[in-house]
Amino acid sequence: MERSVDVTIIGAGTAGLDAVSEVSKITDNFVLINGGALGTTCARVGCMPSKVLIQVADDFHHRCAFTEEGIGGADGLTADVGGALSYVRSLRDRFVDGVIEELILPLKDRFIEGYAEFIDPTLLKVENMTIRTKKTIIATGSRPVIPDKWKGFKDRILTTDTIFEQTQLPRDMAVVGLGVIGLELGQALSRMGLNVSGFDLLEHIGGLKDPEVNRVAVEIIGKELPMYLGRPVEIKDHEGRLRVISGSQSFVVDKVLLSVGRVPNIERLHLERLGVELGKNGLPQFDPLTMQVGNLPVFMAGDVNHYRPVLHEASHEGLVAGYNAVHTPIIGFQRRTPLMITFSDPNICIAGASWASLEKTNPAVGTARFSGGRVKILHSPGGVVRVYADASGGRILGAEMAAPRGEHLAHLLAWSIQQQLTVFDLLSTPYYHPVLEETLELALSDLADKVKGDSNPLRGLRVVH
Repeated sequence: MERSVDVTIIGAGTAGLDAVSEVSKITDNFVLINGGALGTTCARVGCMPSKVLIQVADDFHHRCAFTEEGIGGADGLTADVGGALSYVRSLRDRFVDGVIEELILPLKDRFIEGYAEFIDPTLLKVENMTIRTKKTIIATGSRPVIPDKWKGFKDRILTTDTIFEQTQLPRDMAVVGLGVIGLELGQALSRMGLNVSGFDLLEHIGGLKDPEVNRVAVEIIGKELPMYLGRPVEIKDHEGRLRVISGSQSFVVDKVLLSVGRVPNIERLHLERLGVELGKNGLPQFDPLTMQVGNLPVFMAGDVNHYRPVLHEASHEGLVAGYNAVHTPIIGFQRRTPLMITFSDPNICIAGASWASLEKTNPAVGTARFSGGRVKILHSPGGVVRVYADASGGRILGAEMAAPRGEHLAHLLAWSIQQQLTVFDLLSTPYYHPVLEETLELALSDLADKVKGDSNPLRGLRVVH
């Protein structure tokens, strides 16, 4: 059986579904193909279930402040980890069902279940069907990595694909890989009362590059989640359990949560049949502004291209790929300002350019610690924010922070960076009291002292006459 369509979208995740939303504005002659579970990575195993577990853990953790606040009974509270995981799954299933019911089922025969492979750039095969297509969007996502040397322990190793399916978790666990996911879940599980230790080959956590921010983050989070950084990690069998070794440190645990990266889901696609050179990771080159692969009628969007593997970027890429698949000429769209948030406590955030990308340009840097009255009221462990700007004019370039509720501050800074605002522009805006934004104001004031170009007699106040 052969079917001819204008556009084929492979993958029903965030990028694929956003591509559908653009394609469907122009043509009904398209198909969406998906092999494997439906519901998007975010809803099934990523952003949403992890945030549910983090909220449960944070709620339970707040009991530590009850006695000080005059609230009795804190010692009688317990955490049912199995019950918490059941709650996570119940909300997760609602998120997934919503995606399927609202976005997949209405497609009817334009949705095809199965794994697609290329025969050539305009011909695909799915099960016993061939599809002749004018344009194709690859949006097949990614999956967690389990190194070959540890695959023999698979029944004792968890990933984000499996941890939320557990009906119970053992008391002794290790988290290997302290990027965004490992750090978030490691701290959450520790707050739920499990004995958790974290390990990473790198010296920094949560994607941080600024050494001062990283030092503060490690110091604060390390009080809850012991971390062993900067050394290779080994995992060995130990009488049916697992021994995790990092340098001179050795721990015996029942399970390991592995969070050491993700790989694109491309092995079934036969991308070599596109006739373009593939990189070491098996991916072809693509234009991140148009999402087009070379000069082919093929586009790549979302986690599969490994460019900026976060949901809002996948959404952006899906929209761009969908637009370009049904319009001519192909258009390049400006990328959004980079924004990364780790929902640990404190939040770890990078807005705009990271310290690693700016260090050699000698930017002006403003620093402030979170230690004021609102921080104490929130029983926050504190943190630090560092803001980077062009030293000659004060245009904000980037920021890194370990900050209470930093998710909101990071958005404000990312928006300001995208609008090319200066430190003086930001200081001219209001800062209420008492709010966490006052610490950002302190960092900006510190930054302004190091920038040339402010001629105002009172910094941040515009002269009107």
